[in-house]
Parts: sequence; C-alpha cells; structure tokens
Amino acid sequence: MLNPQPSEQRPEQRRGQRLLFLALLFGVLLNFPLLGAFSLDARVAGIPVLYLYVLLVWGALVALTGWLVRGIKN
Repeated sequence: MLNPQPSEQRPEQRRGQRLLFLALLFGVLLNFPLLGAFSLDARVAGIPVLYLYVLLVWGALVALTGWLVRGIKN
C-alpha cells in the first residue's frame, strides 16, 4: 500500500487535527492569564465581565465544534 502524501490526508484525520487545535485554543482561552484579564468589577448589561467572557467563549466552543463535526462531508 502506498503511503499518502501529507497533503492527501483523509477527511477524518484532518477533522481530528482541527478538533485537537480547537481544544488547545479553548484551553488557552479559558486559562488563568486571560481569565485574570477579564476579572474586573465592571458589568455589561448587569452581567459581570468575567461571566460574560466565559459564556461567550463556551458558546463559541460549542458552535465551532458542531460546525467542524457536521460541516465536513465524507
């Protein structure tokens, strides 16, 4: 069996790589340095900034994961 070239990866393998990158990205976004930057006494529409940041990042994680899993056709 021939070895495929790096650019000729199967869609499942690319999907796995993208999901791994997404997990690492959101691991960084939900870690201390950035959470500390949003830990303010300020509020946006009555919601603390830190809570709003975590909610938006979590929503983006769910949306991007769903898009990656369902968006790639076999």
